[in-house]
Amino acid sequence: MSGKSRKKPNIVISQLDHDRLMGLAEDAPERVAAVADELIAELERAKIVAVGKVPAHVIQMGSAVEFKTQDGQQRRVTLVYPGEADIAEGKISIMTPIGAALIGLAPGQSIAFAARDGKMQELGVVQVSKPGEALPPVAADGNVEVVDFAARKQAADTASDDEGPGPSAA
Repeated sequence: MSGKSRKKPNIVISQLDHDRLMGLAEDAPERVAAVADELIAELERAKIVAVGKVPAHVIQMGSAVEFKTQDGQQRRVTLVYPGEADIAEGKISIMTPIGAALIGLAPGQSIAFAARDGKMQELGVVQVSKPGEALPPVAADGNVEVVDFAARKQAADTASDDEGPGPSAA
């Protein structure tokens, strides 16, 4: 991630999120006018698709996101509407500079944005969950734990075979 100015990455957003967020930004209070303007700019350049056509790896409202800042810090957040925001729970509002920057991005993409203090910042998306799903846990060494669901199911199936037959209909 460099500090050089470059073209913003392509983004994708559902028609539903686009309509809701455009209304939210257009009705935003004066104190968040700069963020609202940035959000509108992002929405205007987005590729708009039907609700079920947004790829699972693209940040939507309700997505859990892991991103890396230009200083190397990695953060996990969930992108939410302003009334649901709770920084202690990692829920950040779409009406923040980071929230407006994240919408529509996918892993591997990065974007520069103006922070509240006016300084340019850059972040890169590491991973994204579908709305309502959590990201995989991070191990103590900072690595993401990869869950092998096929192996887990096979182990569960083997364990249930060892227990003998289940209840009978007597």
